[in-house]
Amino acid sequence: MDEFNDMQERETTEEKSHPKEGKKGKLGYFLSGLFGALVGGLIIALVFGASLNPMFFGEDENTAQTDPKTIIETQSTAPSAVEAVAELVTPSVVGVTTVELTQTHFFENVENTGIGSGVIVTSDGYILTNQHVITDNPKSIQVSLKDGREFDAQKIWADADLDLAVIKIDAENLPAAQLGDSEEVSVGEMAIAIGNPLGLTFERTVTSGIVSALNRSIMIDQFSIAEDLIQTDASINRGNSGGPLLNQQGQVIGINTYKLDTGEGMGFAIPINLAKPIIDQIVTTGEFKPTVMGISILDREIARYFSGEEIQLEEGILIMEVQPDSGAEKAGLQKDDVIVEVEGIKVNTMVKLREILYGKLPGETVEVTYKRNGSEHQTQVELSEWTE
Repeated sequence: MDEFNDMQERETTEEKSHPKEGKKGKLGYFLSGLFGALVGGLIIALVFGASLNPMFFGEDENTAQTDPKTIIETQSTAPSAVEAVAELVTPSVVGVTTVELTQTHFFENVENTGIGSGVIVTSDGYILTNQHVITDNPKSIQVSLKDGREFDAQKIWADADLDLAVIKIDAENLPAAQLGDSEEVSVGEMAIAIGNPLGLTFERTVTSGIVSALNRSIMIDQFSIAEDLIQTDASINRGNSGGPLLNQQGQVIGINTYKLDTGEGMGFAIPINLAKPIIDQIVTTGEFKPTVMGISILDREIARYFSGEEIQLEEGILIMEVQPDSGAEKAGLQKDDVIVEVEGIKVNTMVKLREILYGKLPGETVEVTYKRNGSEHQTQVELSEWTE
């Protein structure tokens, strides 16, 4: 699978059956669809269906964040952690109404309106949400705040593979949520979801539960797998898309994305650490330029979905292909090498690799530790900008 896959179109206005076949399909068939571009990458391409749905109602330094001390003080005077978090974070949760232009079979443009959620991440109006909430072709995006104000929003960045997007409103002194560390999340700890289930009629609904599991990987169809997700039993429904999943300190640990309709209490969120370097670069430079090494890769979570193939990967990320004249090739990396660390950080999933690379700029180098024929080696890889 590519380091950064070409964007796959996400269906947000029509439901499909959840695929239940193809788990034992041949890896070659899988790779032929997934490895189309050598500089693409991660498998959070969420292709939603009737049994695995996006929580989107409808057709279907400037970063001023909350001081952790404020959270502690608020909690100490509140009857419960959930109440404290709700009091603190609810003003940071917004409603996102998108009007999308779609084309009928008769080539007529039709407007479809959908409602989702978002969370304010800077005091000057940057908002994190899902890509499928703002859609591929938005005619307009409107954001509603808890205080009743409404703003037109501008699409700054979006990635359909990650199902993440950043939009911007022209406002100041907004209540920004604090971003936590999804690496520190533990199974069994409290999880609180805030969003707009079933539309703005139930805006800023607060539900609570626990973190049910970490690093969840779910096969969406024959070509895509959502991996490294946070699973929670906090009640989330259509319209919660883009809203925050919070810990008991009121910190955002994930962005709610979809739920499993075939089971009760099975919702999933994208780890916030994946979004943090994206937000940081956008706030600093006004745009986000993803970086790549120039390799096609496969991790063990994906490999395990194809038990019929002879793939043994106990750790790290397997290089399936190296792009000619890329930073990876110049650094000496080869097919069948296994990357085990980048910048001294262990990498066992594409999500983790992407998180590290997204914190770098094109032209910067990273130290890569890899194994070849059982021997461990190190090299320096110069990163380049991802291009479609």
